Amino acid sequence: MDVIVKVFGSDPPCAKCKVAHDIAKKVSERIGEGVVVEKHGALSEEGDKYGIMMTPTVVVNDEIVVVGKAPSEKKLEELIRSKM
Repeated sequence: MDVIVKVFGSDPPCAKCKVAHDIAKKVSERIGEGVVVEKHGALSEEGDKYGIMMTPTVVVNDEIVVVGKAPSEKKLEELIRSKM
């Protein structure tokens, strides 16, 4: 089963939102198969589902893990691997 990483940001993306998405993609590529990264707007229907109040927000397998800042690569990789 894939680990789903959702990055919620503003539209157009702010600097922190872009960094958060770039980190998620980089970590996903490093881990390889089994990780899917999705990008969503904070005001989207998907954002409403999670009650997004600050950007960026990172969700891993439906659990909000980071709010208001970009995660470190190390922390995000640890979170993803713990869900595999």
